[in-house]
Amino acid sequence: MDFKGKVVVVTGASRGIGLETVKKFSEQGAEVVAGVRQVTSELENMYHQITSEYGNVIHVEKIDLSTSEAANEAARRIATSYKIDVLVNNAGVASGSLFQMTSMSELREVFEVNFFSTIQFTQTISRRMGRTGGGSIVNIGSTAGLNGDSGTTAYGASKAALMYASRVMAIELGSSNIRVNAVAPTVTTTDMYQQMSESSRDALINGGAIKEPATPGDVAEVVLFLSSDSARMITGQTIRVDGGQRGR
Repeated sequence: MDFKGKVVVVTGASRGIGLETVKKFSEQGAEVVAGVRQVTSELENMYHQITSEYGNVIHVEKIDLSTSEAANEAARRIATSYKIDVLVNNAGVASGSLFQMTSMSELREVFEVNFFSTIQFTQTISRRMGRTGGGSIVNIGSTAGLNGDSGTTAYGASKAALMYASRVMAIELGSSNIRVNAVAPTVTTTDMYQQMSESSRDALINGGAIKEPATPGDVAEVVLFLSSDSARMITGQTIRVDGGQRGR
């Protein structure tokens, strides 16, 4: 999976799955656009260390998905600055509350980032990709949007919407030589993992055939494959990275 000469945009690239995805693409020689909510010297130094190790180029760009307007501004800027081959929509916010305790403001806030702004950003980027030869889009979903776990009304529903939209995108963008897939990780050792209660984490982990959490690297490897030419006939799919939870 050689990505030399390819430009890869990764949103939510400052930590967790996003940061590991940046590393995986860097290892394969890609020119990476690392999208972060705020550009800081600490982040720039971190990416410099990655480029020093792999010899690639990383551009740090502000990509704020807190509102659709901000997402559209970022997308227009990115689309005019780079010939994009791969887009990885990883940015998102966590949420956990029981259905009857989930406020409408919480629901709207989570959907704004995880769905509406991500869709807005992807619309603009995909137009650019279509005009320059196509490429691959990978959306980071969640098993929370497939399993219907307790306490995931806002987060799970927003990820379910994104994974559904991925299938529609695949159908509509195929004629532009753009493949679209989603990845649905189980509980993964990121900051969100630390926010979960121990009992909730254990219930998910013990419900799988492989009784351990996923790592950001596990997810990033699947993203790398789906973005590569090795997956040229794979589109419109949601790939579960869940340790065999399908039968729980």
